[in-house]
Amino acid sequence: MSSTPTPPPGPAARPDPLESLSHSTLARLLPDLLLIGQLVDRAGMPALLGEFGVDGMRDVAIEEWQAASPHYAKRMKEALSITGDGVAEIFKGFQLDVGAPPEFMDFRYSVSDHDNGEFWLDHCGALMDVEPMGDRLVTTMCHDIEDPTFPATALATNPLAVVEPIHRPPRSPEGRTPHCHWRVRIDPDGEPFPFPEPAIESASSRVVGFRFDPPAPRDTTGEGDRDDYAGPLLSDLVFTEFTSAALIRIIREVYLQMHLLAVGFHQSVRRRSDAEVADRLLAYQATGIAGVAAGRIRDVLGVVADAPGLAAVLDVHPLAGPTAYTGYSSEVTSDGTGLTVRWDTAADGFADDTWLPLLARDGLRPLAAAAQAVDPRWTVERVPADGSRVEAVLRMGDRPAEESEEVAVTRISTGAAFDFGPRRNALPITPV
Repeated sequence: MSSTPTPPPGPAARPDPLESLSHSTLARLLPDLLLIGQLVDRAGMPALLGEFGVDGMRDVAIEEWQAASPHYAKRMKEALSITGDGVAEIFKGFQLDVGAPPEFMDFRYSVSDHDNGEFWLDHCGALMDVEPMGDRLVTTMCHDIEDPTFPATALATNPLAVVEPIHRPPRSPEGRTPHCHWRVRIDPDGEPFPFPEPAIESASSRVVGFRFDPPAPRDTTGEGDRDDYAGPLLSDLVFTEFTSAALIRIIREVYLQMHLLAVGFHQSVRRRSDAEVADRLLAYQATGIAGVAAGRIRDVLGVVADAPGLAAVLDVHPLAGPTAYTGYSSEVTSDGTGLTVRWDTAADGFADDTWLPLLARDGLRPLAAAAQAVDPRWTVERVPADGSRVEAVLRMGDRPAEESEEVAVTRISTGAAFDFGPRRNALPITPV
């Protein structure tokens, strides 16, 4: 008689650093993490261009998003009790997608009925990044990449969804607004959009089925009262209107969206090269996003660059979050001047094609980039371990390190220094 092997036990549960953050900090952190998630893609593109040229970059980008978005859109719907299979529910998914961070990718929506709606971008930060590079790259992004990836996201809600452009860049006339305009319709007589091959490959990753313990109960005095997104589609999500528990659930899913993009990136590169090239390019992506993310998180938290401040940043950084998946923990050294960080390699994230296995293979360059974005004087020293963990000690040195090429190139995106505007109103969008 055969039996299914019992999987090895995962790392012991540790407190989630998100649960120690105030409601207001969670609400400020979330849009930044959505924006950081969008920049994950930007961090990897220069390496792809150098390795495969424009056509190869295009193909990896398509496969990266197709590998990730069908899975993470479904997860986010479940996390926020978004039910239904209409256009409004598709748009709810867009609003909590790292491909559409608020304001930087300023999606606006209208809904005619269950089966019909439109969206347009009053501002597209991705277009602002690419437009100066010429029409070829604009067409690559706005036609070649969007045509197969919008439906891949929508199919998590309804595989009969059709996403088609009304107009899109290259902009004619020059400076046209909105930057693009799309129609979404449910075609009950159409052919279902096929589940993309990259998503089939990534489906075996542990991140796809990962389950969290619910956030610990806390005093909700002064918090918003939205604990899900089960009501009408809203014009904008005002994150202070959500409970802390809902914000923690969303943020955990946003971290997993980033890890799924890394999985899709690595698998796509490996398909057209080999594991060595895939590791090298994924390390480039990880280092670029690590530095930009740490700088933005430092500003959100408003911390100084001492050891407790560095710990606060790294505890909620994409290399660490969500800690139940990554096995990350940290502690300030006994003298108060340094920081020890650890990843438990029994964590699920080390079984996936994401950034974490790179850390285990002596790739601490992303960690150094993150620490040095908080203060360029931080140094990183690996602690020898038996393979059960990745461990390093960070100490403040005397001389500032130069910013790495990977971080500098990622910082070229306008998203790296993007400032969110004044609070908007969450107005319900009803069929017209």
